[in-house]
Amino acid sequence: MKLTPLEISAKRFKKRLRGFDPAEVIAFLEVVASEMEDLIRENRYLEEELTRKTQELAEYKSREQTLKDTLIMAQKMAQDMKNNMVKEAQVVLSEAELEAEKIIRQAQERAIELEEELRELKNQRTRLIEELRSILNTHLKMLQAVEESARKKDEEDSKLTRISPRARTKE
Repeated sequence: MKLTPLEISAKRFKKRLRGFDPAEVIAFLEVVASEMEDLIRENRYLEEELTRKTQELAEYKSREQTLKDTLIMAQKMAQDMKNNMVKEAQVVLSEAELEAEKIIRQAQERAIELEEELRELKNQRTRLIEELRSILNTHLKMLQAVEESARKKDEEDSKLTRISPRARTKE
């Protein structure tokens, strides 16, 4: 059974002969009741304080868990961002490699085209030289033929001139 300070101070004992001094018992009961009242108040205060501290502790634990969750999420996000950046870098690198291969292939194709054009130009130059040589040879032969013809005509003319003055004198 729980006793309250009021019950202690209200408690009255039967008087007996040779018993306790009633005034001393009453004074003692009042002191006990007062002490008990102080203890009950202190106990209530401590219980309230314990409740507050328990609530604060629960709040701090909740905050700690939130911070841990946030930290884990931030680490995960950082890792995801890092992974994404690595993937993006790989994509950019792959694209750059493809572009480089394309440029190299185009340069090689252009080099082949230029070599073909150069070969064609050399062939054209060779044909042009041969054509010019042929034309020059033809003109040289024609020139030689004209010279031969002119020489023969000059010879005939000179024969005729030799013959003609005699023939003229005979007439």
